[in-house]
Amino acid sequence: MKKKKTYLDNQGKALPYPWLINTALWLVGGSQRLKLNFWSRHPKHAAERTLRDILTISRNTVYGKEHHFDRILSATNADDLFRLYRQYVPVNDSFETLRPYVERHKNGEENILFPGKPDMYATTSGTTAEPKWVPMTHKYLKDVYGKMTHVWIWNFICHRNRIFGGHLFTTVGKELEGYAPDGTIFGSVSGVLVRDVPSIIKKHYTAPACVMSIDDYAARNYTLMRLALQYRDVTLWATANPSTILELLRAMNENTEEMIEDIEKGTLSWNFDISDYIREQLVPYMSPQPERAQELRELLKEHGKLEPKHFWPWLQLLSTWKCGNTKIYMEKYLDQFNWDKTMYQELGYIATECRFGFSLDDTNESVLFPHFHYYEFVEESELDSPHKHFKQIHELEQGKRYCAYVTTYSGLFRYNMNDLVEVGGTFYKTPTVHMISKVNGIVSMTGEKLYEPQFIDAVHKTEEEMEIKTKFFVGFADIHDSKYHFYFEFENEKIDQKTADEFAKVVDRKLQEINNEYESKRASFRLHEPQAHILLNNAYARFKAACLRDGFRDGQFKFNLLMQDDSRRRKFDQIERETTLSDKIIEWANNIDDRIKDRQQRRAIRNKERQERRETRKIARQNK
Repeated sequence: MKKKKTYLDNQGKALPYPWLINTALWLVGGSQRLKLNFWSRHPKHAAERTLRDILTISRNTVYGKEHHFDRILSATNADDLFRLYRQYVPVNDSFETLRPYVERHKNGEENILFPGKPDMYATTSGTTAEPKWVPMTHKYLKDVYGKMTHVWIWNFICHRNRIFGGHLFTTVGKELEGYAPDGTIFGSVSGVLVRDVPSIIKKHYTAPACVMSIDDYAARNYTLMRLALQYRDVTLWATANPSTILELLRAMNENTEEMIEDIEKGTLSWNFDISDYIREQLVPYMSPQPERAQELRELLKEHGKLEPKHFWPWLQLLSTWKCGNTKIYMEKYLDQFNWDKTMYQELGYIATECRFGFSLDDTNESVLFPHFHYYEFVEESELDSPHKHFKQIHELEQGKRYCAYVTTYSGLFRYNMNDLVEVGGTFYKTPTVHMISKVNGIVSMTGEKLYEPQFIDAVHKTEEEMEIKTKFFVGFADIHDSKYHFYFEFENEKIDQKTADEFAKVVDRKLQEINNEYESKRASFRLHEPQAHILLNNAYARFKAACLRDGFRDGQFKFNLLMQDDSRRRKFDQIERETTLSDKIIEWANNIDDRIKDRQQRRAIRNKERQERRETRKIARQNK
């Protein structure tokens, strides 16, 4: 008689058979998928219905009365409803316009943005401003975010029905970080939802939620990877930012022998700063596994290093962001997975403010949920216009790019997501989108309008031309000196400043080929030649660690590769590779010479333009 396979949980106890979990999740998620299918066939009707519902719920709140929700709801058709909403409710281009209302909620007042008070706040660190406190209502968490998650999990089962036959490796934010003045918790939405998942699924996690409370960044990564690596049957790896995968793999590669020894003995290294309280909580999740340790040592000996395709042969699905600048990090680990067995799925358009949509297939397109949010869009060509034309979800055109605005059940009204998205296709009659960049990933000091993807493309083309590879790069606009600073971490650590300068010059040339406005501003000396900087090894990890020490939250850590941000630039200055004193003196002297030459050239251009204007006026007078 064939022996039945027993599935074990993260504490070595028997798990229910995967088909039981699949059936339960199929029934729950499948019903929500049917609703998505229906409303995606009728996006305009869904938008009207959703907006009416949000406004009806909030009509008697402070915000609802100030912005005449009752008048808006008097509309007799969808077009009038959308028009009146635009007429009476202003665009919230930043969180600051909503902050006064949120502060009243935080201090205990009810019925300000929505009835009652929020269940929690999702906080996210800004670069220089005070952190956002995004309120999350019970309805939003349960009826929107929760039901979207059901469809998301259901979709996993559709593509890979053996996912719940093994362990799940997920990284989320801290469920609880503190309390608002009125006692309401604040933390990570993902952390709260993971906390509330059914125990039948929670048993599959490689690590308990308490690991995310480890304050030390290196210690947390080591612990997460040590707990996951002890299992051969990891079937899902899900994390928002691909950079997290790189960091976790780096933590493993830098501490391979120590990690294997911990797995062998059932211990957790004392070389990392982890509180006794958390260590005690982790004891049930660790037991001596000499066989697994031996397997890992053999894999290390055979391949020279440990890679997921070797130590997790049953990995069914990898889910991360794949759009925008995240491609930079993806490229660093793509060869470490077996894509014949592992599906790589876009995690979806997810932000602190709302879960905008997610992918249902192996493309990078996110399906929007027109019955959960009310969406508005502005074409890319009108971003700088004082009179923007807002389009409805059913009016979007394939191939065009838009800035996205959202109205939610959590008190965000016509909120600018500050994201540039492109329409790639449709799901029934509802457009699908993928992320291009943050709108603030567009830098324009002198009118050059340099896009982050253009900068990324220029660096990649330079790598090909010069046959020099980078591990990491980032660009900053310096409005004071009217030039860009390019920071490079090269694979070859012996590259000198002269070579880096040449690399930056080629990037500069490529940018001029890609962007006509950039070329024009460089030709007229309104933009000066960019300056190259060489970074220390593991520059991104060093930068992120510095940000976390300053109070940035790991779960909400987002990063553009092209910015105008002096505070972040100063952090990279601190991890720049040291140059000799003589080099600095020469650079200082050359800068003086360059500035003198630039001033002379600009003066000559201004004199020429002045003379041309005089000649034009003289001719005009003669013609009269």
